[in-house]
Amino acid sequence: MMKQPRCVLSILVWGLFVGVGLTSLAQAAEPVINRSQELETVRDDFGLADGPAWDGQGSLYVPDVKGGSLYRYWPKQDKWLKLLPEAGRISASFYNNGKLYLSDNGNSRIAFLQGKEIKSLYQHDIKAKPAARPNDLVADRQGGVYYTLTGPGEVCYIPAGKKGAESTSKVVTKVNTPNGIILSPDEKTLYVSAYVPKEIWAYPVKFAGELGDGKLFSKMDDGPDKGADGMCTDRAGNVYCCGFADVWIWNPAGKLLDKLKTPTRPINCTFGDSDMQSLYITGFGGLYRQRMNISGRSPQPADSKTSSNKSKRPATAIPENITASLDVTYAQYGSRKVLADLFVPAEKSSQPRPAIVVVHGGGWLHGDKTKFRALAVQLATQGYVTMAIEYRLAGEAKFPAAIHDCNAAVRYLRAHADQYGIDPNQIGAVGGSAGGHLVGLMATASDVSELQGQGGWSDFSSKLQSAVVMAGPMEMATGSVAERSISSPASSNSNIWLGKTIKEAPELYRLADAHLSISKNDSSILFLVGEKDKPQRNQPSRDKLKELGITTEVVVYPGARHGCWNQLPWFNDVVADIDRFFQNELK
Repeated sequence: MMKQPRCVLSILVWGLFVGVGLTSLAQAAEPVINRSQELETVRDDFGLADGPAWDGQGSLYVPDVKGGSLYRYWPKQDKWLKLLPEAGRISASFYNNGKLYLSDNGNSRIAFLQGKEIKSLYQHDIKAKPAARPNDLVADRQGGVYYTLTGPGEVCYIPAGKKGAESTSKVVTKVNTPNGIILSPDEKTLYVSAYVPKEIWAYPVKFAGELGDGKLFSKMDDGPDKGADGMCTDRAGNVYCCGFADVWIWNPAGKLLDKLKTPTRPINCTFGDSDMQSLYITGFGGLYRQRMNISGRSPQPADSKTSSNKSKRPATAIPENITASLDVTYAQYGSRKVLADLFVPAEKSSQPRPAIVVVHGGGWLHGDKTKFRALAVQLATQGYVTMAIEYRLAGEAKFPAAIHDCNAAVRYLRAHADQYGIDPNQIGAVGGSAGGHLVGLMATASDVSELQGQGGWSDFSSKLQSAVVMAGPMEMATGSVAERSISSPASSNSNIWLGKTIKEAPELYRLADAHLSISKNDSSILFLVGEKDKPQRNQPSRDKLKELGITTEVVVYPGARHGCWNQLPWFNDVVADIDRFFQNELK
């Protein structure tokens, strides 16, 4: 009991002379390209590799537009499959909602892959003179498809679930040689590259298939050679476009961040690999890969109404009795929007509902909100308003950026309590692994100003009423995290996330330490952990909470390993235990 004042004093005093530095650190973006690793050639024997697509399940699709084939590549196994030897002239692909969409340039149609068969989504008149030849495409979260017609200078849209002659509409009719196309992460902006003038145009999306007037976003100023080609975005909303000799990268405000030179002319690009930190680039010389500091965005999950027996993952379908609002901006730092998915029970309630912030894991370096969709949706079916959040990872911004985002999420819910039917006095949080650490810090350090940030809604409190920590470390300045910082500095996630070892910045580790911040006014905490995942983890924190009279307990799942909260058969037990705890604590 005597140690707590010293810990608080240490944090407060240290904050007095480094608080300004912490704020600037959180707002300063890391370089997007990992220059410590060279660009590599993955494969160079295509006729002409074009628009690639990552499926979010471990594989990359690569169309060979001149070779008339469609390839599938598994990077982890370094395995290639010529999926469709006679695919035709496919100029681009895009994966979303569990489906691979194809721009079938040779057959004048937009299509999708079903098994090993290409099915038409919209067929242009193949006999027209000149024939309409789709170039590039992007699918929105509803399943609608935007695509470019370079010859007539048009961008068209196919609404989700529509087929046939009346299913498409022209949404842009006056753009010079439209080529690449991509949506911003929040799908509020459609970017189109103009090939000949080498311009990038931005069109506000009023709603799916309805655009406002476009404005010039940026222009490539590298000489007379033509070449504004394929595009993609990353999780921060930065815009990538293949030029004549480089991949150009701008932030969402149109500021040029960097250029990545490729051995041959780049054509198109997308993010991939299990951590979404590889930029795959197709070009005249084949397929290239560049490791990045920042991550791309995973595709929207398939509308899986049943659990997968193969992966033992729970279902991700959003049931009809849940209203989903996806990619909502809950915090903003300059042009960087931080997004969340909200799930609200559709049935009207006479009383405001409790709310839960759901925080994904990934060692502070990886992961995204879609990985915890099943958990967020299932908790929503129990009567909670749930909010699965993304947060800035270490490759984008160091600590305390992530906890700034988490606390901003709580403030967002309170600021929008009436909109979502939330009881602002009954807000909890659930996090797994690194997300568990962040939730622990949310629960114990809501009164530490250095951890609040400038993400918005500053008139509202970020204090939680209850929390669930799933196998995340409460201790940072002591315990296994601190030990690994010293014993394995090169592979320590905390060293990367905090930017220092514990020896170099002990005060920084103390600031990130949820255990040290425990005080008598903290919220209740439930700890969930697998039997094979160090159940003794966080025992000092549980002891300390009990000493202070704060409600806490631990549930250990027999036979379960790390990540059991997102695996069957433990998933259902985890949901039941969270609901049971919150039924008592959020009331």
